[in-house]
Parts: sequence; structure tokens; C-alpha cells
Amino acid sequence: MNPEFKKKYQYKNNIDRSAMAACKRRWDSLAKPIESLGLFEDMIIKIAGIQGSEQVDIGKKAVVIMCSDNGVVKEKVTQTDSSVTAIVTENFAKGIASINRMAMAAGAKVIPVDMGIERDLHNDGVLVRKLGYGTGNIAKEPAMTREQALKGIDTGIELIKTLKAEGYKIVGTGEMGIGNTTTSSAAASVLLNLPAKEVTGKGAGLSEEGLLRKIQVIQEAIRINRPDPAEPVEVLAKLGGCDIAGLTGLFLGGAFYGIPIVIDGVISSVAALIAARICQAAVNYMIPSHMSKEPVSIRIMEELGLSPVIHGNLALGEGTGTALLFPLLDMVLKVYDYNSTFEDIHVKAYERFETNQAEAFEFQESLGPGDRSLL
Repeated sequence: MNPEFKKKYQYKNNIDRSAMAACKRRWDSLAKPIESLGLFEDMIIKIAGIQGSEQVDIGKKAVVIMCSDNGVVKEKVTQTDSSVTAIVTENFAKGIASINRMAMAAGAKVIPVDMGIERDLHNDGVLVRKLGYGTGNIAKEPAMTREQALKGIDTGIELIKTLKAEGYKIVGTGEMGIGNTTTSSAAASVLLNLPAKEVTGKGAGLSEEGLLRKIQVIQEAIRINRPDPAEPVEVLAKLGGCDIAGLTGLFLGGAFYGIPIVIDGVISSVAALIAARICQAAVNYMIPSHMSKEPVSIRIMEELGLSPVIHGNLALGEGTGTALLFPLLDMVLKVYDYNSTFEDIHVKAYERFETNQAEAFEFQESLGPGDRSLL
């Protein structure tokens, strides 16, 4: 890992297990069957640990959308050309895209970030943090320099620092970038040591012929660039994109500044995997939303030890899965905050029969061989 980056951000494991235990006791005391809200209870317990309090607060929400173009589009791996990235990003700023409608219903702010769109945008609602005007064509050259990748990660981390200072309690991740299912699949293939055909899907609606072309392009990109799977920043720089770099920073920022970061679809899942390979403890701050229809998604979630709660065959991106999760968490919190306890209604509480309750509070400490953390 870059020494300056490592020195700048000192991770401290401030997951509060006592807050988690108190949250768990609160859940168990409520007048309902034990753990009857399943994974949602686990999510609230995890957020309690992140926030250091059993009084969980996710009132102020944001969806940060990292937007960038990808040179690999030249290989005809998509239905549309790169001009669509800028158009959709402008729609985010205007408040008229799919994520805007969904985020409005969820009470979340949409924050689009230009990480590397091919042209300049002139919309007040877009944060400009360009690493360049698109990336290199990974079928012929690296996507970025290592310095660009590190700058992109740093950008995401600093944005989380700012959002925390502004009072945001939970952040969803989103992306917009024509060609980014190709870049993310390429990175996933290397990081998971899986053949390209096992991790590559049709993205935004490719034909069978188009899918075969996409797989061949990814195979060529890996052959040309030869990234070291033990070096996640190298994999990101050679095969990823400016959007994935920014998303990686968001997940690391969650760990550095103690904010839960919600994973959206396959692109942000790959960024989450890269972040976890950089700093193992970052997974403690990740909240999964949905299981993307892209084939690699389930393998990444298994690697991270996370269980998405939405299985809707989604493939929209933009952070829409995170927006779907927000109101579900709000509903569950209503139960947590306001339900009567067994004691309140003078009913004997349910009993727990597990022999080792401590297992409920254990987080995954390692994501594979080797020490890849910032610790």
C-alpha cells in the first residue's frame, strides 16, 4: 500500500461491541419472537456498533454516485456509447433520473460526482473531482496510473469525512459509467481468481454474441495488463475505472470515519471487495442492499461474508438498491424504537436456547491469506 496514504489515514477499530450487545438485548426484549426480523435485526445491531450507541440514528441519508467514462467502450462491449454517461449524470443533477425518484421516496439526498466523464459538465449539482477525461482502454493499456487510482480512493475517503461533518448518518453507493460492468468484471476475475466467463454478465442488456465479445475483451485485458491479484490498488489501476476508485474510497472512508456504507450492485460490490482487500476491517462498516443479477455478485458477497436482503434481479445501478434498502431499515427501526417489551405487556419473554450467544457479535476478521490491511 502507498506509504503516504497509509500514514494519512490511521484506521482505528472503533466498532463498539457493548453497543451491539445492548442493541441485541433491546431486540430480544421486544414483544415479538426472537430474531423474527432476521437479517434486518443484524443490520441494526451492526449500525449500533458502528455508531457506538444502541440509539441507532440513520435519519440523514445520502446516495453518492461516482460517475466516469471507460475507454474499453471502444471495444463494443456495450449497447450505447460513452455520451450517455454525461447525459445521465446531468439528469442526476436535475433530479429526474430513476435514483432521484427513489431517493426522494426514501428521504435521501443524491450526490453525483464527476470522477472522469469524457466532457466537462456545467451543472451546479455535480461535484467535479476528475481524475481525467475517461480511462484508458483496458484491452490495450492500463485504465489509470497508480497515482490516479490512489487519488480516486482519497477523493472518496475525503467525501465521507465531509458528509460526516455535515451530519449524514448513512451513505449509499452508486455509479454511472458506460462500460463499467466490463471493468468491474475484469477486476473481480483477477481478485477472485475466477475465469472471465464465470464473472461476466450481460450488463445493460447485451446479446449472447455481445456477452461473448465482452468475455474475450476481459480475457485480453487481463493478459495485456497482468495485474498482481495480491495488489488490489494495482488491479484497480490496471483494470478498473475512476468510478470504482472513488467507490473504494467511500468504503474505506466508512471505516476511517465510522459511518455505515451501503453496497449497491455489482460495480460497488467490486469496489467493496477492493476496499476490503486494502483494509480488512472495512467490511465491518459495509451494509449490503441487494443481490445483483450479475453472476459475480454472489461470489463477492460470499467473500465479504455479507448477506443482501433484497433479491429483486436488479440491474439498474445508480445506487437504486441502496435507496430501496433505506425505507426498509426505517421501518425496522420503528419496531426497534417503539415496540412494547414483554415486560411492558406483562407477558413471559421468549427464551434463547443457543449455547454461544457471543457468536452473534463476531465480525469477520480476515478475508483471505496474507496481511492486506492498513493496520
